[in-house]
Order: sequence, then C-alpha cells, then structure tokens
Amino acid sequence: LMHYDRASDVFYIGIQGGAEEEYAEVAPGVNVALSEEGQVIGIEILNASKVFRPISSQVSSQRKS
Repeated sequence: LMHYDRASDVFYIGIQGGAEEEYAEVAPGVNVALSEEGQVIGIEILNASKVFRPISSQVSSQRKS
C-alpha cells in the first residue's frame, strides 16, 4: 500500500497490516510506524515532494526517451 497526501505532502508506504502503536523518527523527515510488538508496519516520508523531486525529474526524462 502506498499513499500520497498532497495537502500535507506526506508519502506513506504500508508494509504490513496492524494497528500503529507508535512512530520512530529514523532520519529527518522519515518516520517508521511500529506495531505493539515493535515491528515496522509502515514508512512515512514528510515533505515528500522535495524528497522525490530529484528522482521524479530523472524518471520523467527516461520516459521521454
């Protein structure tokens, strides 16, 4: 499961189902959602448009080729 919230500029990648117990910041602007057992169930990327801008321009140029 992947979801981008344009209004808040957050990209979420769901890894497995389960209730989120807590979040842990693993890098500036990157959080992991943890289950009650401490398993990673998702990854949240804040300010996603800025993070992915360099990648998106590369992908766009490859699509034109």
